[in-house]
Amino acid sequence: MKLTLQKSDIKGVVNAPPSKSYTHRAVAIAALSKKATVNNPLISEDTKATIRASEAFGAVVETKKDSLLIKGFDGKPKIPDNVIDIANSGTTLRIMTAVASLADGATVLTGDASIRTRPNTPLLNALNDLGAEAFSTRNNGMAPLVVRGKMRGGRVYIDGSISSQFISALLIACPFAKNRTDIMIKGELKSRPYVNITIDMLKDAGAKIIADTPNSFTIPPEQEYDMKSYNVPGDFSSASYMMAAGALCGEVTIKNMFPSEQGDSALVDILGKMGAQISWNQKKGEIKVSKSRLKGITVDVGKTPDLVPTLAVLGAAAEGTMLIENAEHVRYKETDRLHAMTVELQKMGVDITEEKDRLVIKSGTIKGAKVHGWDDHRIVMALAVAGMVAGETTIDTVESVSISYPGFFEELKKTGAVVETADTPL
Repeated sequence: MKLTLQKSDIKGVVNAPPSKSYTHRAVAIAALSKKATVNNPLISEDTKATIRASEAFGAVVETKKDSLLIKGFDGKPKIPDNVIDIANSGTTLRIMTAVASLADGATVLTGDASIRTRPNTPLLNALNDLGAEAFSTRNNGMAPLVVRGKMRGGRVYIDGSISSQFISALLIACPFAKNRTDIMIKGELKSRPYVNITIDMLKDAGAKIIADTPNSFTIPPEQEYDMKSYNVPGDFSSASYMMAAGALCGEVTIKNMFPSEQGDSALVDILGKMGAQISWNQKKGEIKVSKSRLKGITVDVGKTPDLVPTLAVLGAAAEGTMLIENAEHVRYKETDRLHAMTVELQKMGVDITEEKDRLVIKSGTIKGAKVHGWDDHRIVMALAVAGMVAGETTIDTVESVSISYPGFFEELKKTGAVVETADTPL
């Protein structure tokens, strides 16, 4: 599906969607508990994949208007009746691969074409070291994956430079191992805030995770989860596009933005440093952003990879030079987002250079163009903001926003954005 964005002057109030990251973890932890309620969950294509996978392992999930009632399998997943298809959700794949190591038998997990290109070798090696059997059917670390339990526990060393999801997956599953588990992280732990989210949620469920050092964890064996109830906060990753739209195209107030461990809340400070008029009432959970003259700055995205598409668009519209650094791990997302944003913004006349682990963006004029969304929700939403600045920008594969923010374009329209399909307004 294709949509065209026209130059827009926006003003309005929107609600941030519930956090995708928190919803994934809440559903998985609830499934590993006896019984739990997840309030204000994000229901999107990605989180539906985690729900389906949990059900395949024996959880019973009842969907209410604003909650999920989950009868879990108490740390003892059954062997799935069929292959688990996690569609396009990398988080689901990593977490459920670890959960599969707790089952007394073999589980096969796979997904769409994009998922079958994403690396998982560090997680597979770790599970093997912990006593499970885990391998890629193509011997390349990519799905389809086969996991045979049971994981026993022990000491494991794992590379933290590719994805924090590997560590989060182990933290979620290892409390159920028969023996104590020691996780030692090699190299820089990318996206550290996501691991912090996992640890906080596990502690809420009664799990004991001991952080011996910033890069090592001790997990006592044979634990139980008792989540009972969890409220999912608003998603700063998804809200970043609305924040950028406010800073470039008008004025937007975003609700449900309360403080949490989400690393992408860093965008509030980043926009402030770029010169944006932005305020955050943390007590009310409201962020207000107004159109501003922005200047390029240097941003290290080692902890905030999902902000890269948003930052690239902000840099394209700013004066001076924008440097987005420490970003090589962004190449291992749904797409190589460094490359994708470079290709598409160049179509829009932006002076952007792609290097191994950074983007260099210089000031100029953003022009309307026909651009490719790469079937990637974050690429599509970032390019939509660029289109609102440039005018007459047509984006394909826009249906991919259903992965994390199903109502994105409707929310944009509420603020006055001009969004069209073909030649007919939506």
